[in-house]
Amino acid sequence: MRILGLIPARAGSKGIPNKNKKLLAGKPLLQYTVEAALAATGLTDVVFSSEDESLRKLAKNFGAQVLFERPDALATDTARSIDVVIHALEALTALGKSYDAVCLLQVTTPFRTAQQIDEAIASFTATKADSLISVIEVPHHYNPHWVFEATQDNCLVLATGDEKIITRRQELPKAYVRDGAIYLTDTKVLKEKHSFFGDMLGYVTSDVEAHVNIDTEADWQRAEALMKNSQG
Repeated sequence: MRILGLIPARAGSKGIPNKNKKLLAGKPLLQYTVEAALAATGLTDVVFSSEDESLRKLAKNFGAQVLFERPDALATDTARSIDVVIHALEALTALGKSYDAVCLLQVTTPFRTAQQIDEAIASFTATKADSLISVIEVPHHYNPHWVFEATQDNCLVLATGDEKIITRRQELPKAYVRDGAIYLTDTKVLKEKHSFFGDMLGYVTSDVEAHVNIDTEADWQRAEALMKNSQG
């Protein structure tokens, strides 16, 4: 199976200026994702998508393929990731390259490893699922069976629609939330459904304590702390 490893990054970032090339423990943030992707054995190509020349040069220096320039219209705050992926596929098709699936690897999750990428690909290819996302388990106190919604009368009802609450933590079913590290989708689903989500598998990457998806300055500080702890 031919799988494209696609790494998107843009210059604009309101929460953290120049986030994608800012140094985290001495390395530009995007370098972590490029290195993990290149070390993974299951990716056919590792391609970088950006509208910014400095980011493209940086990614190329780290070994990613930079084969096209992303339009500015796909590098705004409101641009959708799915449109960025479709543009990349179309640009690569024009260069004679085709893929069975795309593995989207966002720069903002620097702790994702090559082993995790390969394990996710192995799970994806071994099943009939046409999409896979990486997830982390929701802590029990945020489990949807313990989450309430307010009615118009300001009464609380269970968000799941259950009539009775599950009182014991041990009886709660496990619940998961996307962690942003890996999106793996069949190319047909991407093009026909314009979505990352088909018959979906989940791949657990880490626990909540070891996870960060960098969006704010607080996230960045947490990433620095996690990096410091991992280095002893």
